[in-house]
Amino acid sequence: MNKIKLGVLLVLCVASVAVFAKEITGLKVIENVYNRPTAKDQSSDLTMTLINRRGDSRTRKIKQFLKVYANEEKKIMFFVSPSDVKNTSFMNISYNDESKPDDQWIFLPALKKVKRISSESSSDSFMGSDFTYDDLGERHPNEDTHKILRTETLQNEECFVVESIPKDKEELYSKTVTWIIKDKWIGLKKEFYDEDEELLKMLTNESYKKVSNYWVIVNSTMANVQSGHRTEMKLENLELDKGIEDGQFSERMMKRGL
Repeated sequence: MNKIKLGVLLVLCVASVAVFAKEITGLKVIENVYNRPTAKDQSSDLTMTLINRRGDSRTRKIKQFLKVYANEEKKIMFFVSPSDVKNTSFMNISYNDESKPDDQWIFLPALKKVKRISSESSSDSFMGSDFTYDDLGERHPNEDTHKILRTETLQNEECFVVESIPKDKEELYSKTVTWIIKDKWIGLKKEFYDEDEELLKMLTNESYKKVSNYWVIVNSTMANVQSGHRTEMKLENLELDKGIEDGQFSERMMKRGL
């Protein structure tokens, strides 16, 4: 009888491991992050602080709006201060269709025209920060091959550590490694590796909170470990589901500003 019980127990254990292995894959983890519930629209104030290797800093104030549609997500940012970047605006449209790359535009007051960001410029720095234009868009899970490297505790949260390698070998980063909270599907840390597979940048999401049943990251830092430069981002005055008009996301609004 004991042998029968032991045999049943072993079968159940093997079955449980098989189900876990089948359901929890690197792709599934990244899909859970990509599909994490968000508000239909949001507005917020963003403080961007640029800090060089010596510790000198520059601070920029931004007002941003975001709206989620059935097949796309639109985001527009308006620089409020200081005077050298005031009235600059940026707009990004990300598509659920993985075959469609993000559409991006920037309005520079000095030129008095809206410029479309080309694919060749997507790796350029965004307004002197450690974020590229490509970093500001949404990356579809199917653009990479994902593998769970291990589980690890970070900031007292149990995380999956997932390696993602681009299917397109011409991508800016050779790979990324992301620490993702198991039950919240929030990326706590992300490492970006250059074409020589050397660590280039590290994104750390220091704090997050739940607002109207949605998890929102409020403090993050992108640090270039090779140059010693970093960019700190702080989100404030967040408003969700206030019914932002579709007309807010247009080239006309980029030129008009706030």
